[in-house]
Amino acid sequence: MTPSESDQAFAFVRSFLQASYRVRCDARSIESRARAIAVEQSVEMPLAAIEDAFVLSEIVGRVVAIEDIENGVFEVRIAFSTETIGEDAGQLINILFGNTSLHEDVVLHDVEFPRELVAAFGGPRHGLRELRRRVGAGARALSCAALKPQGLTPAKLADLACRFVAGGIDYIKDDHGLADQGYSRFAARVEAIVAAMRTASSPSNRRARYVPNLSGDLDRMRRQIAVAVDMGIDTFLMAPMITGLSNFHQLVKESPRLAFIAHPTMAGAARFAPSLLIGKLFRLLGADAVIFPNHGGRFGYSPETCRAIARAARAEWNGLRPTVPVPAGGMSRDRVPEMLEFYGADIMLLIGGALLAARERLVEETAAFVAEIERYRHG
Repeated sequence: MTPSESDQAFAFVRSFLQASYRVRCDARSIESRARAIAVEQSVEMPLAAIEDAFVLSEIVGRVVAIEDIENGVFEVRIAFSTETIGEDAGQLINILFGNTSLHEDVVLHDVEFPRELVAAFGGPRHGLRELRRRVGAGARALSCAALKPQGLTPAKLADLACRFVAGGIDYIKDDHGLADQGYSRFAARVEAIVAAMRTASSPSNRRARYVPNLSGDLDRMRRQIAVAVDMGIDTFLMAPMITGLSNFHQLVKESPRLAFIAHPTMAGAARFAPSLLIGKLFRLLGADAVIFPNHGGRFGYSPETCRAIARAARAEWNGLRPTVPVPAGGMSRDRVPEMLEFYGADIMLLIGGALLAARERLVEETAAFVAEIERYRHG
C-alpha cells in the first residue's frame, strides 16, 4: 500500500462506521440485495437521480463485504458516513436500520464504530465501579430486587422496599410497569419509599439504593428526575425503546451525576442482535447497567446470546466504562451459584417475583439471596 493509499484507508476508517446485517437470500441475488440495503439506508432514492458528486462519493452507503454464513443466510457489511448521524441517537438507528427493518429477512447483527463517534456518544458515566461504590459492595456481584406488582399503593410499595433493605439488597428498583398511575403517582411513590428506606434497619456496611422508573415524555421525565433528586435519588430506571433512544441519551448527557439502568422492554420488537442492542448500543448511549432476559427463564434467550450480551457490556471499547450486565426474567435463588459461575462477579443479579413469592418470609429469602452472592465472593 502506497502512502497515499494508506492515508485514504485511514480516512475511510475514521469517517465511516460499518454495519453488519444477516440477510436471508439466494446466492444469485445477494449482491444486488446488499447494494439495495446500502442505498436504502443512506439516500433512499435511485442513484441515477443523484447529480451531486459529494453525495455519490461520500454519503451513499458502500458494500464492504459479503460472506456466505450457511443455509441461505449471508453476512453483509456496509459502510455509512458518520456525517449522516450528527451525534443523534435516533438518527444513528435510522441510518443503521430504519427502512430496512421493515424487511422481515434482515437482522442488524453488529456495528463497528469509529473511535471519534464512540467518544461523541460517551458511554456510561459511572458503570460497574461506581455502582459498586455507591452501595459499598467491594468486588462482589451486586444484588437487585424489584417492587411489584403495579396496582399497589405507595405505602405498600414502601413496605416491600423496607423488607428488601432488611434483607441486605443493594438496588431496589421499580418494576418497569410502575409509571405515574393514579394509584401510585411518581412523586408520592418516591417520597414514601425514600422515607421508609431511611428508617429501615439494614445489615452493617450496606447502603441500599432505590431506583425509580422514569416514564412519559422528555419534559415529564425531567420533572420526575428533579423531584427524585431533591429526595436524594441518584440512580434511575429507563426503558430506552419506550422513551426513545434520543431522549434516553439526552437525559444521560444532562445528568452526569446520575446513573441509569436500562430496561429491555420492547427490545424484542426490533430485529437487532440482542448483544448489539442491549450490550453495545445501550452502553454507547450511557446505560450504567443493562437488564436482559437470562437463559432458562421466562424468555427464549440462549446461553450463547446471554454470554454475548455480557461480553459486549463489559469488553474494552475505546476507553468506555463497562456497563453492568443484569440477567433477569424468572430467576430464582437456587440459580444464583450457577449464574455467578456463568457470568462471574462483574454483574448485578436481579430477582423479582421469586423473592416476593416468599411473602411473610421476604426478609429471610432476600437475606439468603444476598448470602449466596457473598459465598461466591469468598469461595
